[in-house]
Amino acid sequence: MFVLLLALLILDGILLIIIVLMQAGKGGGLAAMGGGAGGTETFMGGGRQAATVLTKATWTTGAIFLGLSVVLAVMSSRAQDTRPLLEEEFRRPTPIAPQPVVPQPGQEAVPGEAIPGAGDPGAQEGVEP
Repeated sequence: MFVLLLALLILDGILLIIIVLMQAGKGGGLAAMGGGAGGTETFMGGGRQAATVLTKATWTTGAIFLGLSVVLAVMSSRAQDTRPLLEEEFRRPTPIAPQPVVPQPGQEAVPGEAIPGAGDPGAQEGVEP
């Protein structure tokens, strides 16, 4: 469900970009407001233009984009695991310590070579006392 909504959000975003780029510039931005009565009238909402198909499509795709974004944000926040991180660490089984290797009967230990896992764990290998 999450992946489907995310794909719809991406497609809606691409469609919204295309629709906005297809619209002609209105010329009523900050550069057109040079001062005087004409600029004030435009600023206060005078000279309202008729809504075109592209304007309606922009509002519709923008609303869909906003709605899908909110739904996906809520879904992703609820999908997270709220358990503490250390709880998982305590649930793991403790590893079993490896058994020391001892020579089999009939095998002789080579002098100067330590048997792995035998003797003092702090002793250095290969050093005679």
